[in-house]
Amino acid sequence: MNILILGSGGREHALAWAVKQNPKCDRLIVAPGNAGIAMLAECADIDILDGAAVVGFCGENAVDFVIVGPEAPLAAGVADACRAAGLLTFGPSAAAARLEASKAFTKAICDACEAPTAAYARFTEAAPAKDYIHRQGAPIVVKADGLAAGKGVIVAMTEAEALAAVDDMFGGEFGAAGAEVVIEEFMEGEEASFFILTDGETALPIGTAQDHKRVGDGDTGPNTGGMGAYSPAPVLTEAIQRQALDEIVLPTIRELARRGTPYQGVLYAGLMIRDGRARLVEYNCRFGDPEAQVLMMRLGAQALDLMLACAEGRLAGVRANWAGDHALTVVMAANGYPGAYAKGSQIRGLEELPEDSRHMVFHAGTAAREAQIVAAGGRVLNVTARGASLREAREAAYAMVARIDWPGGFCRSDIGWRALSE
Repeated sequence: MNILILGSGGREHALAWAVKQNPKCDRLIVAPGNAGIAMLAECADIDILDGAAVVGFCGENAVDFVIVGPEAPLAAGVADACRAAGLLTFGPSAAAARLEASKAFTKAICDACEAPTAAYARFTEAAPAKDYIHRQGAPIVVKADGLAAGKGVIVAMTEAEALAAVDDMFGGEFGAAGAEVVIEEFMEGEEASFFILTDGETALPIGTAQDHKRVGDGDTGPNTGGMGAYSPAPVLTEAIQRQALDEIVLPTIRELARRGTPYQGVLYAGLMIRDGRARLVEYNCRFGDPEAQVLMMRLGAQALDLMLACAEGRLAGVRANWAGDHALTVVMAANGYPGAYAKGSQIRGLEELPEDSRHMVFHAGTAAREAQIVAAGGRVLNVTARGASLREAREAAYAMVARIDWPGGFCRSDIGWRALSE
């Protein structure tokens, strides 16, 4: 079959890598792709936020299956346009994707289905938001309601930080995403990611992972889009996964179906674990980045079979088959990230690294320039490895990092530290 993946980051490179291994894949196109993706698939220059353009491209190229990678096209209704045109599509409708596109919507869903989450309040003006912060005190969490590319969440350890975050959001720093603000209780515990495929009725858990959001070692510095991840996440025990499924995920799926907006695709639940129980931090309506990189390394070719079963509404008869191993990815980012950073610096040594079922460098923000690979974003490379143990996977990943010659980039040196220090 001919398959189109929408997106251009490390998540989409990982998805393409897994899909390409499956014999069901005859032709693979990624739009717009990046320099790494271009080494294994065709890349197409189309506007992935324009549903009509995507549908037209699929018609011209006899595309059989569309996989929507990032959240923005989902929120823009691209999956709806594809389905309306009769295309088999993996990804939720715009209405269901509000679980990520609107923090306030997610809170309303949690209220309706009694899913455990942080206490919160919603605001459309700065003054009452600041009054609420003064009453609640710090630490406290301030979130832009809409999509902000993973950067619209401020974990404020002081009232001054929280008040400044309110000013920034209502002042336009996050554009339309900050027109409404959700302020939440600060939840203590350990955060981890739980991934579920659902066709609107059946929920199929497909793995756990733990991201590293802070830019510096020991989880210090500002939040980023993610500086590394590993899978599985030991903190998400089978018992906690069952509790999260029964009390959070399944009630959410049922509530969305009750509202006439059934959810089809991957549901990524960010959970806070404390005292053996999980509470919902947030939902994402797509695979995490960089969590997808470690999940795809462990799933391999079966990832396509699982996504097809999800899109075709037949998850009830499917299961994910896991090897008993571990995967870890290290994000290499441009100097200065998540603040201002330069583009265009050359990256050397990639061609000398192994690329196989146990070692991969997924490109997140790269471009090809005169036969050279250059940095074209903030998070640039995802250096990923599998191992029989998490420690073995980490050693393999960092051994690859050491062979990359890129003075313009940096990475954390402690990915996996929580699990390895236990």
